[in-house]
Amino acid sequence: QVQLVVAGGGLVQVGGSLRLSCAASEPTFNTYTMGWFRQAPGKEREPVATIKWRGDLTYYADAVQGRFTISRDNAKNTVYLQMNSLKPEDTAVYYCAATRPYYSRSYPRREDEFDYWGQGTQVTVSS
Repeated sequence: QVQLVVAGGGLVQVGGSLRLSCAASEPTFNTYTMGWFRQAPGKEREPVATIKWRGDLTYYADAVQGRFTISRDNAKNTVYLQMNSLKPEDTAVYYCAATRPYYSRSYPRREDEFDYWGQGTQVTVSS
């Protein structure tokens, strides 16, 4: 059972930056495709970014393309989400998730493709 621990949320002003991290308990972290999702109040949870277990393929939602960067450090069993130029509409609870090992799809983005979920962290962007 993979455990994911998320850190780094908080309150930031419009245009500011935050970096989220997600540390995995699993030593074979480098076999898991990782993703970040978010859920705003009154809305469904949506994919934000994913990164293939090799680290060579990434997906970004249109709403965050060019502002957010997903990365992973397999030596530290950690995936990051660097969020720049934050907007009020980025306000949401952000979740980290992992697929099963060696998941074959290059750009998974459905919730049911991810088997393990971390706790959410609140990101609030004030205007």
